[in-house]
Amino acid sequence: MILLSIIYVLTPESEQQLIQTAQRLSGITLGDLAAQLGIAVPENLNKEKGWIGLLLERALGASAGSKPLPDFPELGIELKTLPIDRDAKVLETTFVSVAPLTGMSGVTWQTSHVKNKMAKVLWVPIISERQLPVAERLICTPFLWQPNPEEEALLQADWQELTDMIVLGEVEKINGKYGEVLQLRPKAANSKAKTKAFDKNGRPFQTLPRGFYLKTGFTQQLLNRHLRVN
Repeated sequence: MILLSIIYVLTPESEQQLIQTAQRLSGITLGDLAAQLGIAVPENLNKEKGWIGLLLERALGASAGSKPLPDFPELGIELKTLPIDRDAKVLETTFVSVAPLTGMSGVTWQTSHVKNKMAKVLWVPIISERQLPVAERLICTPFLWQPNPEEEALLQADWQELTDMIVLGEVEKINGKYGEVLQLRPKAANSKAKTKAFDKNGRPFQTLPRGFYLKTGFTQQLLNRHLRVN
């Protein structure tokens, strides 16, 4: 096992400190990291999809918990893991935030959770091919990203389109084809989880909770840019 000198519980005091701590994790397996933190590794992630993110939050001193804030609120930085294969291909979409299906009147892009979460992101790529046991999955070099004006415009346009459809009672019509870089899709532990929404006539009904996700094409571009720089 590789030994690390990690600040396990202290919240990082600066962006530089956070990045340096994250960089020290590069090349470490999830099993090694979990052992040093005293955390059991699940056999699979079928029922613990957020386990990897929680492990990294613990190792890096994230303090937001379940609050609708960036994971490092003092620094305004969100932490996102990025599952990739050995060829640096992004394997799945990235969850951003839960999508409110009611009470959306008056909410703007500037005040939205999506903008808040995506203002500055520390990406941690992890080699996570399905055949790899969870403990053997490898942490790669992290990178810090802020959306440039073009990227923010794309995010805003998608968020606005999807939010307008929710407000107009068309949430059930939304599928993965909507949105260029951001999509809306069901997010629930099982099909029995329901939340309230309104149809186009303003009548309430029960539907699956939804979440905003970054499409893989978008995160692949971010990763490719990082790899070219390095």
